[in-house]
Amino acid sequence: MCGICGEIHYSGGSADPSALARMTDVMRPRGPDASGQFVRGSVGLGHRRLKIIDLSERSAQPMIDSELGLEIAFNGCIYNYPALREELSGLGYRFFSHGDTEVILKAFHAWGPACVERFNGMFAFAIHNRETGQVILARDRFGIKPLYLSETNGRLRFASTLPALVAAGDVDTSIDRVALAHYMSFHAVVPPPRTIINGVKKLPPATVRVIEADGRSTEHRYWQPFLARHTEDAGLTAEDWTDRVLDQLRKAVSRRMVADVPVGVLLSGGVDSSVIVALLAEAGQHGLMTFSVGFEEAHGEKGDEFIYSDLIAKRFETDHHKIMVPSERLMEALPGTIAAMSEPMVSYDNVGFYLLSQEVSKHIKVVQSGQGADEVFAGYHWYPPLANSNDVAGDYARVFFDRDYARLKTHLNEDWHAPRDEALEYVATHLAQPGADTPVDRALRLDTNVMLVDDPVKRVDNMTMAWGLEARVPFLDHELVELAARIPPEHKLADGGKGVLKAAARRVVPSEVIDRKKGYFPVPALKYIDGPYLDMVRDALTSDAAKQRNLFQQNYLDQLFADPKAHITPLRGSELWQVALLEMWLQAHHL
Repeated sequence: MCGICGEIHYSGGSADPSALARMTDVMRPRGPDASGQFVRGSVGLGHRRLKIIDLSERSAQPMIDSELGLEIAFNGCIYNYPALREELSGLGYRFFSHGDTEVILKAFHAWGPACVERFNGMFAFAIHNRETGQVILARDRFGIKPLYLSETNGRLRFASTLPALVAAGDVDTSIDRVALAHYMSFHAVVPPPRTIINGVKKLPPATVRVIEADGRSTEHRYWQPFLARHTEDAGLTAEDWTDRVLDQLRKAVSRRMVADVPVGVLLSGGVDSSVIVALLAEAGQHGLMTFSVGFEEAHGEKGDEFIYSDLIAKRFETDHHKIMVPSERLMEALPGTIAAMSEPMVSYDNVGFYLLSQEVSKHIKVVQSGQGADEVFAGYHWYPPLANSNDVAGDYARVFFDRDYARLKTHLNEDWHAPRDEALEYVATHLAQPGADTPVDRALRLDTNVMLVDDPVKRVDNMTMAWGLEARVPFLDHELVELAARIPPEHKLADGGKGVLKAAARRVVPSEVIDRKKGYFPVPALKYIDGPYLDMVRDALTSDAAKQRNLFQQNYLDQLFADPKAHITPLRGSELWQVALLEMWLQAHHL
């Protein structure tokens, strides 16, 4: 887990070492253990390293394989790298290191860009082929590892974070109106390749881009799940599916223990993280470090779920750490949380993960986390109403979108209106694609391939990496996701959602954790904005920078300031926090 960057010139120029240095410097928190840079003519690579696998300098990056004529900058972890190394050794390849980075290089040499199909892991990497001049960019199946791009005439730069590209210079930082429409409607999700600013794009998940020396490029998607029933599964019962899910989850959790440093767990006390702890204990892990966070109560809403995380920690005898965040520390942490965002993300969970990661990084470098289970196994409240939908796009938008197109036009100033309902058009097009049998399948595919990538997954990457902490997500093991895609929706929707996963969980965790209302990182102070939080957001939205941008209609802002609690989105978010977060993010990154 690291930070990568690079620069490619197409028109005879040389890569700029100072631009690489600026990018790597911004990404220092992602890789506090080491830094490296490599320039060969028109191509330059930069790297910040967090030492997790092969702690020696033999796995330093950028890595150069002189024998094969390849160079790489890599961020992530290939969990099946020992098996791939053994296979490649059998093909005659010789290794000079003991980590997964070199395995990627050898795999690319052996199998070309299709090597990504053999990887079980999370990754974003750039490989330079010295002989052909090609540069290959790739991103893992769920976009767990980010890769941002900035292209101008004759030059492409890429980096693990958007602010790193901005620091390199020569970036169009004007706001993308279409992306703004997505942000305001699709619960802050801006689907790739767009970002909120015009000059930066992002490589989509499960995508390989091959860039020729003259700048021509091709791009292809190498994986996507098909949510459809298989004829060979027709006779399987709910019990059969439960057996298969539990077996595959055991493998997913076990795979993510590969490391040369200890691995802990972010334990919310919910079903997902509790199952991870239980399966690790079942596999013989002793003294497993677990971590939970809670916040002060506000407006009668409780801010922690320690009762459940304590129960799991006691049952499985973990080395448990509880972090209780007082209101003043929450306020202090918000500027750092916003600065750590590669893109503006509205979820209150961000500050929770940020503060939790800060504490966890004092003890450990790697954790497993439960993100993805709701999108893969249908845990959210909007899936059951879609079971018999005749208008899946409209029904999905009614429960998920923060505002419809008509309301959006009354909230944004006219200069910022998109010419059409961009968010609904995007969602409707995605839902209509072939390869998903039912309305629920289609919604699950949308959430797994789009919403998950640019909300929960990005949140976890940004907030953990702000403190040099690697987060691994076993529920996004692609073999587990492929299995879940075949399960009939009724088994997922059972038991109030995530039925098949809950059935598997009942075999390993206490029922009290399962039979309760679904929880989140509750941060009441950011939902019911008042006092110093109201002052903070009002200052941001009435600042000179905000006035010059002129994004929001003044009467709309006045309504929000007058009564923040009266403007809550269908997903229980604060409209005031959403608009203020965008402005605070833009100011934090001097955009």
